[in-house]
Amino acid sequence: MPEVPRQINEVRIGDYLTSNFEDKTITFYEDIFRLSPAHSLTVSHKGIQLQSYWCLDPTRELCLGSDEEYAAKFREIFTEAVRCRMRSAHTVGSMLSGGLDSSSITCTARKILSENGTESLPTFSAIFDQVTECDERAYINPVLAQGGIEPHYIYGDTLSPLTEINRVVWHHDEPLYAFNLSLNWGLYGVAQERGIRVVLDGFDGDSTVSHGVGYLHELARAGKWFTLFRELKGYSNNFNYSYQKLFWAYLCKYGFEPIISKSKPLRLGRRIWQALGKRIRQKAHASINKPAWRATLKSEFVERLNLKERRKALIKALLESQNNQRAEHYYSLVRGEMPYTLEVLDKTAAKFGIELRFPFWDKRLVEFCLSLPPEQKLHQGWSRMVMRRAMAGILPTEVQWRGGKSNLSPNFERGLLTYEQERLEEILINNSELIKNYADIQALHDAYHRFISGANKDNDVIEIWKALTLTLWLKQTKLLLTS
Repeated sequence: MPEVPRQINEVRIGDYLTSNFEDKTITFYEDIFRLSPAHSLTVSHKGIQLQSYWCLDPTRELCLGSDEEYAAKFREIFTEAVRCRMRSAHTVGSMLSGGLDSSSITCTARKILSENGTESLPTFSAIFDQVTECDERAYINPVLAQGGIEPHYIYGDTLSPLTEINRVVWHHDEPLYAFNLSLNWGLYGVAQERGIRVVLDGFDGDSTVSHGVGYLHELARAGKWFTLFRELKGYSNNFNYSYQKLFWAYLCKYGFEPIISKSKPLRLGRRIWQALGKRIRQKAHASINKPAWRATLKSEFVERLNLKERRKALIKALLESQNNQRAEHYYSLVRGEMPYTLEVLDKTAAKFGIELRFPFWDKRLVEFCLSLPPEQKLHQGWSRMVMRRAMAGILPTEVQWRGGKSNLSPNFERGLLTYEQERLEEILINNSELIKNYADIQALHDAYHRFISGANKDNDVIEIWKALTLTLWLKQTKLLLTS
């Protein structure tokens, strides 16, 4: 469409580099927009009509008689969410990472197939022989041991994070924030070879069911310290946290704060302390470095596009969501990262002729989980409690009661260092011309050298990745625009 010029949108570049996904319509091209989630667009001779066709109700609360009733209702809705997504003229497969979400989908789908007397369920898993801390076979194998599954694997630690990156960037036509997309690329390739056209995916069941951490804020705010301590003690045992540090943090915020707010001398002392602390922090940032979110960004770019204010809006929404459990749960479901990630996954799968289906994003299941009382989400330190109860007899107990999940960061970082150090050097050090208007090149070089020397800070590899994929996209886009 020649009437829509392909102009690069620097505001979207700024959001990307500051990890801000809250604008749900913006794209990397000016005057080209995404359709907002749960909206329809009608174009007719009367003009353009944009309207919302669905929204979540964060005020609704479901009241049932017992834990067993909540679990039974979850199992009923979840089973139907899986069943209705298995309708296909072709064989349906399932992702299986070993986590609670993909394992629940796989075991439920297998049960449905077994009841229908049909074939076994193909599954697709990434395993790691060299980066063993990322390997989940301790949880994948118990699922396979129940039978009725045809497993397929890729070795995730043999893949570079930049596997076929030029083709990936071409298909997405934007920089890629997804650090582990090479694993999906490899798994979808195996599924395509197997002739699979539909794949069930457990993406972000965490957000749908909720870990229930907002319940802890509710307990502290209500002064229910014994219950809070019990929940924190269980949480620390199940998920390997220090309950002393957690309890002290809640005590300072909700225990001491009300006392201070009622005392005029203490309020005055706090204001003085906060003012001094702010001055000290400002001087430290001015003399040492910039805040982490803009550490590798060019200051002129940040100011010109008002990125600080855009980020403030993001932080404000996050802080407001922490008032109670349901507000936190609601925000996790509607935040901009959700549609963005679903779009990335769908575009990747489409390259392989695969349709992804997401049972955890079934409208009925999302509405049910949001309406649950907080104790159904967090109980005795176990997050997602209603789901764990509902999956009894379906999931292997090793998976049903596992705490936490694997962190794939070690494999991602190792992959960059093992397979791509030469390319990193070439792009970030020798050819950073394309991003000089956006990035503080010296700060980016410093982050790169810390990373390859093993002295990297928490955000270094993320900033390196964003700069790297932005450069690759700009290079490809520049060639397209020129031609």
